[in-house]
Amino acid sequence: MKLVVDSWAPELGGAGGGDDLPAGPGDVDPNVEVPAADWAPRRPAVVSDRPVGFVDGVRRVEGVLWRADDTPDGAVRQAAAVSIAAGAVCCTGDKATITTTEVQRLLVGPAGFQALQTRAGRFEPRAVADDDPAALQRGMQERLRRLERRLLDQLAWPDGVGEVGLLVLDGPLDGSVEVPHAVGYVKTHHVAYLPEEVRHVITALRPGERTPLFLAQSSWTRFSWYLRLPYGGDHPWAGIVRCEASADVGPADATRLADLAAGQLPRFASRPHKDRRAPQNLYPIAGLERHLKRLLGDGNHVLRALRDAARQQTVA
Repeated sequence: MKLVVDSWAPELGGAGGGDDLPAGPGDVDPNVEVPAADWAPRRPAVVSDRPVGFVDGVRRVEGVLWRADDTPDGAVRQAAAVSIAAGAVCCTGDKATITTTEVQRLLVGPAGFQALQTRAGRFEPRAVADDDPAALQRGMQERLRRLERRLLDQLAWPDGVGEVGLLVLDGPLDGSVEVPHAVGYVKTHHVAYLPEEVRHVITALRPGERTPLFLAQSSWTRFSWYLRLPYGGDHPWAGIVRCEASADVGPADATRLADLAAGQLPRFASRPHKDRRAPQNLYPIAGLERHLKRLLGDGNHVLRALRDAARQQTVA
């Protein structure tokens, strides 16, 4: 019997991976870069030293507001007061610079909630169709992802994939992302995208190696590939991340992006003694997350500000 310890704690959302994953949605074509019969680990011939940009966001629920409707049945609706922040960091050589950040205070709930001015900032209403917890969670995540994608669009590297390098979004892309050199970076695995005939190549990867490209089609179409980072330990899926790029970039540019990711991302891999989500939680992303959380301010102060503003509005 062999025991292997994974540094990811269950409360962090395990990295996952393995043969027991459910099949992913939609269709997959593994014959994009090479025929499925020729699948094998691939290593980039040249490691680029061009700048790499990272975009990430954080959110925090500050409190829940309840509104009693002035109707015969006295219906009570709830909205979540949430703070979200997103930013970008550019890494050139050994230097990392946070280039942009934005913080928003939102009131996510059914239509009819009004903006709430507090001393911690103005909470702007954002409507969702229902006020059950799942709908509120989806509404919060939608607004955060929208902010991240807007910052991604604003990072207009002048010459695209050919000259400047890589732009990494922490999390999956979607069909709305039109930045040609953007790569989605997925740290956890919940479904199996690859057919069994090529799936074994994932666990055969060594640090810095990637799988060939495959094309996945579900709600949107994208190129994707798996990459192994260093410092992952002995688990077969340790250090495995999945990257993706829009199918609109074409196979040639997607291959260049995959090689850039395989050549660049391993140097940002975190160490287990510094990060419980190592190595997938890349150092620039971890640093950006810490900075964004500081920008959200003290949660206790924001909660007190919300309560005071709600009382004043009720009295008025």
